[in-house]
Amino acid sequence: MADMRVFRDAVAAWAAGGPGDPARELAERLGVRTAVLLEGLSDAAAVEALAARRGRDLAAEGVCVLPMGGAMNIGRFARLLGPPGLGLRLTGLCDEGERGYYARGLERAGAGRAEFFVCAADLEDELIRALGVDRVEELVRAEGELRPLRTFLNQPAQRDRSAQERLRRFLGTKKGRKIRYGRVLVEALQPERVPAPLDALLTGV
Repeated sequence: MADMRVFRDAVAAWAAGGPGDPARELAERLGVRTAVLLEGLSDAAAVEALAARRGRDLAAEGVCVLPMGGAMNIGRFARLLGPPGLGLRLTGLCDEGERGYYARGLERAGAGRAEFFVCAADLEDELIRALGVDRVEELVRAEGELRPLRTFLNQPAQRDRSAQERLRRFLGTKKGRKIRYGRVLVEALQPERVPAPLDALLTGV
């Protein structure tokens, strides 16, 4: 796993304008065959948590879970890692609102056959709907964050939003919270309640 993190860091440095040779050498040495491209660290935490629940070691299977630091980077990462670059199989998640952007970015990068699974709003929204509002609030309480949640819910700006939307927004109000709950929410899921995009992604890699 540590070596796969080094590969992930090498790819990030390459995408930022650094040399590509370190990533190429690591990909060959580690036997990387698939890159799971995700918008951010919270998505990566959720994917890795579900893989662990299913007894899978993605790194050992040659699968790199790679947060891109934003959906707008899809074309750049696809160009470096897909057919024009390392020749890896590409897959991942995208939000419904980004579907068209992903399709155009992948097409421009020459990776139009990559299979991405679409979340209704985003992965947090999918997980909250799968668990239900009451269960998510129980998890927030168990994590010791009931008071911050209540403070947030009492803000005037939140009153006209649905309970699900308020919870989704709460997860993004503090740095690192979405990453933490990406893992927590997945670990609380019943096997039959795993959101379809996440389940399809893990089944397909």
